[in-house]
Amino acid sequence: MAKIAIVTDSNSGITQAQAEELGVFVLPMPFMINGDTYFEDISLTQEQFYDMLTDGADISTSQPSPDAVLTLWDKLLKDYDEIVHIPMSSGLSGSCQSALMLAMDYEGKVQVVNNQRISVTQRQSVLDAKLLAAKGMSASEIKDFLENDKFNSSIYIMLDTLYYLKKGGRITPAAAAIGTMLKLKPVLTIQGEKLDAFAKARTTNQGKTLMINAIKNDIINRFGGLNDSKDIWLQLAYTYDKDAALEFKAEVEKIFPGYDIQIDPLSLSVACHIGPGALALACCKKSVPN
Repeated sequence: MAKIAIVTDSNSGITQAQAEELGVFVLPMPFMINGDTYFEDISLTQEQFYDMLTDGADISTSQPSPDAVLTLWDKLLKDYDEIVHIPMSSGLSGSCQSALMLAMDYEGKVQVVNNQRISVTQRQSVLDAKLLAAKGMSASEIKDFLENDKFNSSIYIMLDTLYYLKKGGRITPAAAAIGTMLKLKPVLTIQGEKLDAFAKARTTNQGKTLMINAIKNDIINRFGGLNDSKDIWLQLAYTYDKDAALEFKAEVEKIFPGYDIQIDPLSLSVACHIGPGALALACCKKSVPN
């Protein structure tokens, strides 16, 4: 059986310490902040990031350099036969396309998964890849499985502020001003390649309800329904405010009793565009048998 390394990036929410515990490998995402380069979970903590973000720092995201990717792959292939590389969604970053091009020189030993996931759903793909590798699947077979499974997940994100969408040019200043005046809490969704508008809430509680109902609808109509086997992974993510996330988790647990709910900070690459105070609710179908 081939020895397979599972690689992802820090958009998965998997920290370097967690990666070591899980036996996977995480490329840190680079950020340019006021002209200096930082690497997520290496030289940039969550707390430092939000301090600089709320202070108005000039922040832009980037993708891992080709040298960083190739150095990691070459190092791993000294001890592993194959690599499954799971980057963030190709619709949100060029890192997936870059990795696909770099992998062309590795004669099939590196399989890049383009399954358009981010944050907690991307993390689940990493865990699924580990299970599939343990079952004896090749890197190519794991790639095909994860890409065929890509639409068996949903994620909804409620923003606390429109300021960062305006700052990034994703909405007009006029739309941001009207939304702020009306105290709107936009709910976004990632289905496939893009981050799209889903709904507008007037209050935080209404936004939470919208996300819970959307997830419930997806489970019932797309993922086989709610049943005693609990064959759905539920996940919750947040930006900055963990206490609010824990409160939301308690609310979700009442709606979905008996389900384990993973909770993680939302990827900083997404957070820099939506700001602090965001909450996200996601689900993935349990497609890999134990």
